Amino acid sequence: MTKKSPIGSTAIESSARRSRNSAAYRAELARLQPFEDIAREVIRLRMDAGLTQEAFAQKLGTTKSVISRLESGHHAPSVNTLNNIATAFHKTLSVSFQPPKVKAASTGAKS
Repeated sequence: MTKKSPIGSTAIESSARRSRNSAAYRAELARLQPFEDIAREVIRLRMDAGLTQEAFAQKLGTTKSVISRLESGHHAPSVNTLNNIATAFHKTLSVSFQPPKVKAASTGAKS
């Protein structure tokens, strides 16, 4: 028998359960996916440079809370913000349009 956490399920388990049971939840996850992808890229860039969120914010001339929100993946950064990040790291911002990723059909999903 697997022991359950005294506080319930993990965030990943909870999200998976909600995703199976709610079409609205799946739609919201899909809506947020591009922002999460951007957040991962920003985090990778920051960590590769060995910067804390605070040092990164100083480099960009903003606050740690702005960086935290950006890295949360739940907010849409402006093109200007992304361009400022690219410039701060001597990079260029590149935007491309790709065909959607095809996911394997899930079984037993409820709407």
